[in-house]
Parts: sequence; structure tokens; C-alpha cells
Amino acid sequence: MSEAEEQGLLVPSELYKKAGVVYGTQICTKYMRQFVYKVLPDGFYLLDVKKIDERIRIAARFLASFDPAKIAVVVTRIYGQKPVTTMCEKLGCKAVVGRIVPGIFTNPKLDIYVEPEVVVVTDTRTDRQAVVEASKIGVPVVALADTDSRIEDVDLIIPANNKGRRSLALVYYLLTREIMRSRGLLQPGQEPPFTYEDFMAGKVIEGQ
Repeated sequence: MSEAEEQGLLVPSELYKKAGVVYGTQICTKYMRQFVYKVLPDGFYLLDVKKIDERIRIAARFLASFDPAKIAVVVTRIYGQKPVTTMCEKLGCKAVVGRIVPGIFTNPKLDIYVEPEVVVVTDTRTDRQAVVEASKIGVPVVALADTDSRIEDVDLIIPANNKGRRSLALVYYLLTREIMRSRGLLQPGQEPPFTYEDFMAGKVIEGQ
């Protein structure tokens, strides 16, 4: 990567790597190949930093066009719950955390019914119920997608390791920061009063 390309990134490429955002799995679906930089000797796919960065920017501009209260951010994975909750606290969007109750977007009779105008999902497999329901009501879906992710009914993909706690923290931090910049809550280049570490979930210790 050239010096100019490096300087144009939202954060240094080294941070994307250190946080594990670029590390895919040993499986790559046909659609996700366009976001792959190379395949490592052990068979793991490595995502392209420039494409990750570009898609975070695009997603942030897109999401900034909606009323935050009409943005539903969905996550079932443990390591994604703190980043999603923190993002929604900062922006005023709706966090849908843990088990996704069938009908949450389609059944107004439910106490937990949410009527979003756009849905963000952390994992298209584990959050599949949310993707299906958003599709039924004609609501666009933005999704974090690893190399092995399904992309049916998804309108905008953010390629990223969507399983690691550091990766999820950095991606949701950047989305939050860039949405705030797009909405004029931060000046271009201005840093927010929080860091990506504030989005990071604690480690899960087995047996506790």
C-alpha cells in the first residue's frame, strides 16, 4: 500500500490488522471473493484493508441519512453485544441484542416490536431471522460479512471478521464515528470523546 493510500484510511492499516478485522476463515463464498486480498499458506483468507475501509465509509454515509431512532442494529454473538450497545447509546439507534424473537419487525402485536427503516446485522448466519424479516417488510439490510458469510437479502456488505471481539469493536467504533461526522456531530477529522477500546467486550472465560 502506498503512503497516500495509507494516509487516506480511517485508521492505520496496522490497526485493522492488529484488531483482526482483515482475517477471514478457511472458506470463501463466491460473492466474498471480491473483498479478498490473498490466501495465507494455512488456507485462511485475508480481506483487503482498502475495501474494508471503503465499505465502512459507504455504510456510514448511508446510515447517516436515516433518523437514528429508525436504525435497528442486531447482534446475537456475545462479542458483538457490547459494540452494538455502545454504538446505539452514542447514536440513539435501537439495539436488538441476544435472541431474535420471530416477528420483532413484522408483528406489531409483540411488546418488543420494532419498526425500523434500516437494519444492521452483525452476522448474516446467526442474525438470519432479522435479515429475513427485514426483507419481508422491504427494509434495507447492512451486514458485516466474513469470507464464509451468506449474503442473500443483504443490500450493503461490510467485509470484516465478524467474530472477534477486537474486530467487532473497531468496526462498530468506526461506523459510529463516521456516522457522527456525516451528520455534522463531529467536524471532518475530529475525534470523538470515546475510543475503540470503549466498544470492546470483555473476554469470555470458559467455565464461568
